Amino acid sequence: MTVFEGDATKQADLDNAIANQDIVVVGLGGALAHFVAPIQQAMNKNHVSRLIFILGLGIYDEVPGKFGEWNGSFSGMPDFKEAARLIENSGLNYTILRPAWMSDRPEINYETTVKGEPFHGTVITRASIADLHHSPDQ
Repeated sequence: MTVFEGDATKQADLDNAIANQDIVVVGLGGALAHFVAPIQQAMNKNHVSRLIFILGLGIYDEVPGKFGEWNGSFSGMPDFKEAARLIENSGLNYTILRPAWMSDRPEINYETTVKGEPFHGTVITRASIADLHHSPDQ
């Protein structure tokens, strides 16, 4: 595994980070939609087709109830939805992870859903997200 820590807004940095990789895992923060095209460009240039992109719950309006209403009011939601749309239309072999609000507790406890299923829960630990990445069934 190669970890890239650098400027994801610079195409040359993305090209160098993605060269000779089998898969790209994107775990950025903030506004994310504007990162999709440069990452896709670097992946295409380097013949890498597998992408895992971490966004967040609610991008498909799949969170029910009052929590879903509150979560949907998050100011970054339109950007997350646009990022999902761009990824889905990218032609890449992608997985979009939609974690709940994250905590630093050390416990591992989570369930997965697929697009179209109601979302369960409100919080996930970062340890659970790391566990999912290492699961042999994923």
